[in-house]
Formats: sequence, structure tokens, C-alpha cells
Amino acid sequence: MRRRDLLRAGALGFGGLTLGGYLRLAEAGQVRAGGATSAIFIELPGGPSHLDTFDLKPDAPEEVRGTFRPAATNVPGIQISEHLPKLAACADKYAILRGVSHTLAAHALGREYVCTGSRPLASLEYPGYGSVVSMQSPAEPELPTNVAIPRASQGAGFLGIRYSALDTNSTPTAGQPYRVRGVSLAPGVSVDQVQRRQTLLQGLDRRFAALDQADQLIEGLDQFGQQAHALITSPRAREAFDISREPASFAAQFGEDSFGQSCLLALRLVESGVRFVTVQLGGWDTHQDNFTRLKTNLLPKLDAGLSGLFRGLEQRGLLASTAVLATGEFGRTPKINSRSAEGGRDHYPRCMFMLMAGGNVRGGQVIGASDATASGPANEAIRPDDVAASFYHNLGIDPQLEFQTETGRPITLVRDGKVLSDLFTA
Repeated sequence: MRRRDLLRAGALGFGGLTLGGYLRLAEAGQVRAGGATSAIFIELPGGPSHLDTFDLKPDAPEEVRGTFRPAATNVPGIQISEHLPKLAACADKYAILRGVSHTLAAHALGREYVCTGSRPLASLEYPGYGSVVSMQSPAEPELPTNVAIPRASQGAGFLGIRYSALDTNSTPTAGQPYRVRGVSLAPGVSVDQVQRRQTLLQGLDRRFAALDQADQLIEGLDQFGQQAHALITSPRAREAFDISREPASFAAQFGEDSFGQSCLLALRLVESGVRFVTVQLGGWDTHQDNFTRLKTNLLPKLDAGLSGLFRGLEQRGLLASTAVLATGEFGRTPKINSRSAEGGRDHYPRCMFMLMAGGNVRGGQVIGASDATASGPANEAIRPDDVAASFYHNLGIDPQLEFQTETGRPITLVRDGKVLSDLFTA
């Protein structure tokens, strides 16, 4: 219970509503704290070109602007790529961040930065967003708190393995039941058999109870074992992963490729009570054939899957309670290279885009700006630290939350970020 709600409950008590009554209303959904209670993180490994997606420069020289043209969205004055028509039609659902900037041009380092909100250190590994949510707001015991489809780039860092994501290691197929190892029962195995095996395992665990309980690896493995048993024996968990239960008319808006179906699964998991879902769409490292690869493959997938997610969340009444963040690790060079006949774009962290939606984020706006050639921020840069602070803020998590290592070293969750107040509704 957030502090402001506790104070509200105390104040209401003077008017005849007790704390118990307040909690009953909250449980029934009659009291809303505001902001998001779950999140979906769309990770775009490889680094998508900002110039060809959400930050086009039609007046720039030909070697910068490329062959794509801007198209109007359903929000007056906002334009995005002509090859993102479905996202253009629902631009009122999300905010575009332009002029996001950092200095790490290597994939691994850039990815760690944008997945944690803290610049990487050799001496310390920061936790990914999902691991922080796992610690701060765990799901009910029969559900995983943190799921990655197919996997998460960033682990639990200094929080420990027990807060790591459940990686599905595969993606769903349209119209088919989705099986996840550790959640779906293997053919020929019953719940009773699983229960008997769990009883045997508990007996063995008691024999080894003298092991050092402070060891994070042992603790994490023990928790995962208990969670796996709870998931396998829980009809609720198995049904949450079964996208074949969705009406065909609803599922159709996500497209039939693996990314779109992963977005559908993410929505279904959040609706079931999972707190955090990561979805990956890779392949954005377009050093060669940039425009063909974007036009024929990557942009249609992103367009269908992400627009389906935004619309689907709204249709199910989940957009107000689900924070969404979409980002790659960096942008691409403004100047087109000559590595192939049509050219490509190389790594470029000095300027990139991100998208945010859900919770208290006000959609239909652009935050920040890049210069005339999208070579850098036009004014003050937005940093990954600021985006992380805003993402956590939208989830009701203080970005200045302080942790301590086993040696007593204090660590701030987001070291240098500030909340982008213009993102949010008053």
C-alpha cells in the first residue's frame, strides 16, 4: 500500500470508512492509486534507425534523409515513417521521445545502459527493470512475476538470481497452444505425479538443510524450484500462457509473426497478474541494406505487434495500469554508408528514439527533439537515466531507492536520472 493511500485511508476513517473497509474497496477495484501496476518492456536489440522510424528529417540532405518519407499520424503535427501506418493510426496512445542520447556505441554496453538506466560499471552489475519490479512488487505465488519472451538481455545484477526473469526461450505461434518448459506439463505427466515428485524433493531438501542459507545462488535455485512447482500445478498459470484461448478477432490485430504473437502473450500475462514482461524483436543492426530490411521485414512486424499491443491494452482496460517502454540500445548514423548498393547505417548512440505509454503517461505527444540532421539533441539531451527514472516513477517505484551490497556499500537504483515530468498527466 502506497504511503499516500495509507494517509487517504486514515483520513477517510474520520468520515466513517475504516481501514478494513478501504482495503475491501481497494481489492474490489474501487480505489485507484494512480500509475501503473505492471509493465511491458519492448526491447529492440541491434539498435533501430531513428531517422527511418520516429524521427525523420525530410529536409536534410539526401545522404541523410534516405528513401523513406514522413506520414501524418492521428495526432495533428506528429509524423512518423510511412512504413508504420498502424502505429500512425494510434499515435494518441503513446509518447515519442526524441533526442535521447548517450556515448556507448557497443551493443552489450549500450544494451546494459538502456535496460537498467545506469551507465555500466566494471565493478557492479545493475539489475534490469523486471528484476527490480520482482523485488518491489511480486506476483501471486502461482504466477511468475517477471517473464521474458524469449529472453531478457539484462539479469538481476546485484539483487541476486532469485529476481531473474523466467525466460520462455521460444516465441508463440498464432492460433496454437504455447508450451513453456517449467510451466506446461509434459505429455503423459499428471499433476498428481508432479506433486509426488515435489514431496520427494522436499524430503531431500531437509537432508541438506545445513547448507549455507546466505548463499544467493542456493537461495535463488531453491526459490525457482518452488516457483516451478507452483506454476506447473496451477491451472491459472498454464491458462495465462495459452494464447489459443484468445478470440480470433482480437488476436488478428497483432499480426501472425512471432513478435506480434509475443505481444499478445505479454498482454495476456499482464491481464492474468504477471507484473513484468519483456518482449524482444531483434535484427536492427542494419549496416547493410538498411531500407530494404526495414521496409520488407522489421517495420511491418513492429507496426503490427506494437500497435496491436497499444490497442489491445486499451480494449481490455489495461493501458492505464500497464507501463510500456520500447527502445533499442542506440540509433543509427545520420549519414548513409556505402557498404551495400543501397547503403546502411552504423551504430550511433548520440541520438535515438524511445517510446513510452500506459499508466500516467500522456499519449499523443513528442518529448525532446533532435537537430536538423538527427545528429544529436536540439536542446538538452534526454539520457537513458532520465527515461529509467520516469519508467520507475510510472510504476510507483522511487528511482532514488537505495540498496546495500553484502559489504554495506550503498547503491542508488538510478544514479543520475531525473523524472521527465512533461511525460505525465497532471
